[in-house]
Amino acid sequence: MRRTLSVDLGSPDLRMRAIHFVVGQSMCFLTLFVLTASGLLSAQNQESPVAEQTSNTVGRGVNYLANYLNMAGSLKASDFRPLSQRERTSIYLKTMVNPLGYAKAGFSAGIDQWKDKPAEWEQGGSGYGKRFGNILGQYSIQRTVTFGLASALHEDNRYFNSGKKGLWPRSGYALVSGILSRHDDGTRHVSISQVGGVAAGAFLSRLWQPSSTNSAGDGAVSFGISMASNVGFGVMKEFLPDIGRAITKKRAKAAHH
Repeated sequence: MRRTLSVDLGSPDLRMRAIHFVVGQSMCFLTLFVLTASGLLSAQNQESPVAEQTSNTVGRGVNYLANYLNMAGSLKASDFRPLSQRERTSIYLKTMVNPLGYAKAGFSAGIDQWKDKPAEWEQGGSGYGKRFGNILGQYSIQRTVTFGLASALHEDNRYFNSGKKGLWPRSGYALVSGILSRHDDGTRHVSISQVGGVAAGAFLSRLWQPSSTNSAGDGAVSFGISMASNVGFGVMKEFLPDIGRAITKKRAKAAHH
């Protein structure tokens, strides 16, 4: 049967795929954050050479997490300054060797292996390797194209905390941040580099996938889910510092009792 570009965005199957994707990503990110933050706080509450070494190690983990989530640390929107090309390149190179990227690819490949997706790729080590390579390849294309376009267009896709007060103002800022970038003058526009990178990863990865997942429609579904997750995760990035401060406060209070 001839396959077309037509995609039923309202189909139950697509909705379930989107829900599973977003929930899986959310659980992965939240687990990484809680483990990293908890470990850092535990190390900070100790006073020994071993504790200091542990703190440095976990501190690097926090940096890995911020880099993987493309966050500008704890900087607020009002703290924005344009990146130099050297800084931009450094962030990109760190992203490409970030161990969390490989861990996430391994985690996602395991889920695809369990779901036997795509069915043409066998089970066992060989099938897992194909699934891992597929996810890592798509991620690498996305990040590389985004980096190239952002460099040429002077776009900054890092997430800066809003600095706003209230749940709804902060959430609104976070949601639109998933599709916006900052230019050198600090103004925000639709991120051509972000959209272009996600599209490149979604469609170019069809080239090596089997017939059940290599249509333009499959690429469109992947693109849509990735963009939707970018928008949704903006909310998590906005409130991560609050979670960190709450954990710090709780641990500090417990240490004084």
